Amino acid sequence: MPSHPRPTVRRRRLGAELKRLREKAGVKMEEAAERIGGDKPKISRQENGRQGVSKLEIEALLALYGVSDERLRTALTTLAREGRRKGWWAQYSDILTAGFQERLSIESDAARILAFQPMLVPGLLQTVEYATEVIRSVNKTATEEEIDSYVEVRKSRQEIFARESPPQYLCLLDEAVLRREVGGPAVMAAQLDKILEMNNPPKLTIQVVPFAQGWHAGADGPFNVYSYPDPMDLDVVNLEYLDGALYLEEDESVERYQLAFDELRAAALTSRQSMELISAVKREFVNRA
Repeated sequence: MPSHPRPTVRRRRLGAELKRLREKAGVKMEEAAERIGGDKPKISRQENGRQGVSKLEIEALLALYGVSDERLRTALTTLAREGRRKGWWAQYSDILTAGFQERLSIESDAARILAFQPMLVPGLLQTVEYATEVIRSVNKTATEEEIDSYVEVRKSRQEIFARESPPQYLCLLDEAVLRREVGGPAVMAAQLDKILEMNNPPKLTIQVVPFAQGWHAGADGPFNVYSYPDPMDLDVVNLEYLDGALYLEEDESVERYQLAFDELRAAALTSRQSMELISAVKREFVNRA
């Protein structure tokens, strides 16, 4: 199922604040539209975060709304500028779908990421060799140059963990992820070793849902829940499909997946037990390599 165009986190935050200020000032959308030489649909798109706002438009709107707080004016102007700025992934726009670029934007701004993966090691944890095998398998017609670019995207995504303030990452893996052989025993041994190295609770926590748990809340497929530092920003659920992704922001949907994650985590091994299992499976692959 293909994803629908959606606003970036920064544009959504800016739009929500502009709407709050307009309503506080008692200004109708038609008045705001007239001030910037637009129409009511344009104001609606801007307030929903689906259309950018220029510096001149912000200045005109804030003057109309009677906003004199210089810090607030500067903050909103900065948000508008950042909302228009392209992310590092723009250089890969020739191979990345618009939907996946939106996913990277959501991921890049998140303060916390909850991830469940029943099939494969998540991209944020993959080694180069593992990623190469996965990409080659999924993109049958990709050239070697394109595969290399996809791998570079994986590597760049992982740089969020090297930030001064990285997001909290809680990842639950079905035991099948550890045992499903991708690229051969040597590739799997190295991949599991990377997981062991990256696990660093509470900031980066990896736990395994063992086979012994049987059917569980994540049986329908992988999902991610993204949360943001500003309470104005709604949490986002990302569901992955073969030909795209779906994003959910409704409170009921987010709560359902948050609950599913909590249930999965309760069923998972502790982080220490998970590392022991991963180490044991790694030794099995090492012995076969």
